[in-house]
Amino acid sequence: MNWKKTMMLMLVFALALPAFAQQIKGALGKLKQQAQEVVKGDTPLSQEEVGEGLKEALDLGVGEAVSFLSAENGYLGSSYKILIPEEAQKVVSRLKSVPGFGDVEQKLEEKMNRAAELAVAKAKPIFVDAIRQLTFRDAMSLLMGDKDAATRYLERTTTQSLTAAFLPIIQQSLDEVNAREYWRTAVTAYNRIPLVQQTNPELDQHVTDKALTGLFGLVEVKELEVRDNPALRTSELLRKVFAKQD
Repeated sequence: MNWKKTMMLMLVFALALPAFAQQIKGALGKLKQQAQEVVKGDTPLSQEEVGEGLKEALDLGVGEAVSFLSAENGYLGSSYKILIPEEAQKVVSRLKSVPGFGDVEQKLEEKMNRAAELAVAKAKPIFVDAIRQLTFRDAMSLLMGDKDAATRYLERTTTQSLTAAFLPIIQQSLDEVNAREYWRTAVTAYNRIPLVQQTNPELDQHVTDKALTGLFGLVEVKELEVRDNPALRTSELLRKVFAKQD
């Protein structure tokens, strides 16, 4: 290559370099802007993305809550432990002096919590139905609402059906661990004590109510974790949707 051609190439390159550099700068600037928009949650979200993101988050929270509470000692060994009903306290306190019933409170609470652990495993399909019925308006409202908005939505939409479905399951579960028979025996022994007022507080509704209270309580914890900790957003969709509320 002679010196004239070399000089021409260098001149062309020198003239083209600023334009090329400007293109590179523009492309990098656009990428930076897009990255900032993702971080700030300013990227546009489709209705489908918002809806599916909220459903995924709720399904994740419900799944973890159900899995935790349905495990052995899920209720009994946690802060969601179900205590005996207040109206049963007088029965328990009097029976502690009756032979064979000294540990009635401990045994009864163990049986009630075991029943709840058995029952809660069957709650997820009811939650799933409620989650599937989320509209885009519901989803956007929950996303941008209070930090427990999704939990409160589930509480409003599922408590009635959960209670209706839970009660027979609790009854069956109580029978599986012999709790209702044990309680009937305890109440019979109590009612034989001279001068006591006859009583027969039921366990079924109490255990159902407390089991649901614990379940919604743990779902709320899981919701707060997803909202507050980006590291727990385990999919690209969750990261994108919840960046909107950060």
